[in-house]
This record gives sequence, C-alpha cells and structure tokens, in this order.
Amino acid sequence: MLSESIFSDRITPVFLFKVSRRMKKSFCMRSVVCALLFTLSLCVPTAFAHDESPKSNRHGVNTEMVTQVKAWLKLLTEEQRESACFPFESDERLNWHFVPRERLGLPLKAMDLKQRRAAYRLMQTGLSHQGYLKATTIMSLESILRELEKDRPGNEDRRDPEKYWFSVFGVPSETEPWGWRLEGHHISINFSSVSGAVAAATPLFLGSSPAEIRTGPRAGQRVLAAEEDMARKLIVSLQGNHAERSVIASEAPDEVLTVPDASLDLGEPQGVSEEEMDSIQQALFRRLVEQIVRTLRGELADDVLAGISDNEWKELSFAWAGSFERGRGHYYRIQGPSFIIEYDNTQNEANHAHVVWHSLDNNFGLDALRRHYESQHDQPQASVNKKN
Repeated sequence: MLSESIFSDRITPVFLFKVSRRMKKSFCMRSVVCALLFTLSLCVPTAFAHDESPKSNRHGVNTEMVTQVKAWLKLLTEEQRESACFPFESDERLNWHFVPRERLGLPLKAMDLKQRRAAYRLMQTGLSHQGYLKATTIMSLESILRELEKDRPGNEDRRDPEKYWFSVFGVPSETEPWGWRLEGHHISINFSSVSGAVAAATPLFLGSSPAEIRTGPRAGQRVLAAEEDMARKLIVSLQGNHAERSVIASEAPDEVLTVPDASLDLGEPQGVSEEEMDSIQQALFRRLVEQIVRTLRGELADDVLAGISDNEWKELSFAWAGSFERGRGHYYRIQGPSFIIEYDNTQNEANHAHVVWHSLDNNFGLDALRRHYESQHDQPQASVNKKN
C-alpha cells in the first residue's frame, strides 16, 4: 500500500497553480497537469495479495483486477460500456499494436474524472510502481511530440495524451477466462486470466519518443533509461571475452523484429548465452531481464522470474547490433526457450526507443487457455483463437 505522505508535501492545489502560471503555452500546461494527476492517483490505496504461493498470488491479483474492472464499468454509461466490452473470443483481443491510430475500446478522452481515476486504479492492479510511472509518462510524451511536430497537418488530434484505450474481454471472473488491455501510442499492455488466475501479461510493449527529452522544462528525462543503460554496460563488458559473438550486426535494424503479425520465430538464439558469461556479466544480464519483467506488479514479476529455471537462465542469450555509443542507433535481443525481449533505438536519430516482451507459447494466455479447455471443458485446441 502506498503512503499518501510521499506526495502530499509536494503536490498541492497551490503547487499546481504555481506550475500552471509558469507554463507559457496551453499544451504544456495540460501535459504537466495530466502528468501530476497520474502521479496523484498513485496515492489511492490498493489492497495487494501477499500469499506465499505463486499460484495463489496470481489468483489474488486476478481477484483484485476483477474488483477494479467492475468498479470502473459501474461508473460508465451504457454506451461507454458497449464501447469498452468485447466477447472473450473476439479477434479484437489479439489485435495489438503500438502506433498512433484509432482503436476500439474506451479512451481516456471519453471519460470523466471519476471514470479516469478508476481506470488508473485498474492500471495499478497489473503494473508495479515503476511500470505505472513509465506508462503514464509515455502517455504524457504525446504533448511533447505535439509541440515538436506542430507544423504537421492534423497533429493536434494525432498527438493526444488522452488517446489511450481501455478494453475488457469477456466477463471479469474468478472462474472463467477473461482479460483486459490498455493500448495507445507506444503502449500495449495485455492481461489474460484463466481459471481464476492471471495467466499472461504478454505481449507487453513500451516505447518512448523522444527517448530523451532534450529541451524545455523536462529536458533530460528518459523513460526507458535503465533498459538502455544496463544493456550497454553489459555489451561493453562482453567485449573483453566475447567481442566477436556478442555483436551480431554493425548496423541496428530499423525496428524490433517481433512487431504485430510477425512471426516470433527468430531462429536459433544468437549472441552469448548466460552460461558463457562470467559471474559479473551474469549478474548484469539478470538485472536487465528483471528490470523489464518488473514492469509488472511485484507478485506477477516474482512469479515470472521464479518460473525461469536454472537451465533456462543458462540458455538465455544476449545479442547486440549497432553502435555502443549513446545517441547512435542500437538494438539488443534476449532470447530463450520460453520468451523473447527486444529493444531498438534507431529512429529519429536514435532518439526513439521501443521495448517488447513476448512469451513464445503463451502470448494472450493462449497456451493456458488451451490447457484450460482441454482439462475443464474437453474442448479441442482448435477452439482457442490463435496468434503467432
């Protein structure tokens, strides 16, 4: 449970007023106020489950998600609920993307203040403190892009920090399959529950444009700084004993390879396996994986990390492409038997970062769903919607 005292001495109506007085342009004022509202919503207490069993943890998180989704839906009008809700079997559940486009679901822009606060509380049921701050900061970057691209026709509507959509799939349940999604530009967060437990939190995509804000009152802010800096420290270390194999290309690809509708089969893992690293490199590597996984709230992240066996850690590989120099195009990949993580920063003169995490067999909970139907309903695998 978060303490309100963390923020109460700093963020007050007087503080908000002073900030707004300093802002010279309306878009900037709106961006700052929205970011502060996101942070303030963290002060709302949330009951977390703390059972020692990972399975019970996932059940407890699902119970909390069900509670918060129902509370949010109760605040919506009938028309809003129709926009937000889909059958669990809907193809829309698998229709993920990260580009700025119109989406199905209910956007923040269409919600009043109470509805937004309930939506933010729902976010906190699945994300850690750092994951929540990353997501809400990524949303606020749309105001930065609006100013940077102010001469682009239609940009006022295209770059909007309120164009992030919430969607619910199926009936929130402690027994039957259901899920929910938060998605917009540079965010795709997908939770799937099966048999009363959170079964999957992938695909998970976060992006940051700009990767580093270089002008204005937020200059120096880097949303995905740790994901970049930890990996760079590791690749530099690997030059001492694995220089040739750790770098798979001199030029980084323009984008992560596992974009929507692309195959997740990238062939045999490339680069250097954890087993081949020395103890210092292994520690760096594990901290990097943990940094990305801990976008999720603690119980879920702990469960994911505990599920990586010693043998799988040994098989996990790390590969780099592009420059080692910050501010120049680079890419890395973490690949193993059950998951793949990619990071790319090449666009906009290497100031536009993407990170994506996939389960190779359980994106959208598809493998858990298949096993659920086979064991509980005697349904064939063909009845489960499929996605690469």
